[in-house]
Amino acid sequence: MREKLTLKKQSHDRITWRSHEPSRLETFSDAVFAFALTLIVVSIEVPKSFDELTVVMKGTFSFAFCFFILFMIWNTQNIFFRRYGLKDGYTVALNGILLFVSLIYVYPMKFLTTLFADGTYVEHGEVLPRIRTEQGPYLMIIYSAGYVMIYLLFFLMYKNAEKKVVELDLTPKELYETKTTAYINMINMLIGLLVIIVVLIVPVKMAGACGFIYFIIGPSYAIWYGYRGKRSRLMFG
Repeated sequence: MREKLTLKKQSHDRITWRSHEPSRLETFSDAVFAFALTLIVVSIEVPKSFDELTVVMKGTFSFAFCFFILFMIWNTQNIFFRRYGLKDGYTVALNGILLFVSLIYVYPMKFLTTLFADGTYVEHGEVLPRIRTEQGPYLMIIYSAGYVMIYLLFFLMYKNAEKKVVELDLTPKELYETKTTAYINMINMLIGLLVIIVVLIVPVKMAGACGFIYFIIGPSYAIWYGYRGKRSRLMFG
């Protein structure tokens, strides 16, 4: 899969790809992401009746959301290694932490999206809420902490690549694009931190609404890449 994406995306990337064949590190990463997807699916049992099938289908959105998040993390990691092919100890350590965080946050991600499908569950014949009002802020903090951690790791990985400008033989334009990507990861990290801060400030009942702050990600990308694109054209033509 990595090889097919390599051929398709390389022609559209502003940074020359220095790695084309998956390394052992990337192969291991693929196995970890595959295991993370298994953790999402394994809790879904084969339905024994149509009623159970209906309940299972309610989890489709949850699975789709979790799959999208994991694919986004995997794809970002894939592009990084294709661009720079770094295998130094620092990069390996950051990638290892990234894989660990991805595995840890599989179930919190799925639980968060499950709330949209059904806010209750049945235990011993009693209908219980999946989460109490006072627990809402903690869930948002857990989710946002994972988001912050993932983009912090990507930020550090790109800053490390930036320092190896001579070793990687980066052109001035490639170095510029590397910095652009590094700081879009920092912007994502700051958005996650903003959510945590707001959750700690607002009343408990409003904690869930803090998730709407993530909708500023789209405009942030547009503004940042628009600004950097304009500067790039002025600097490099």
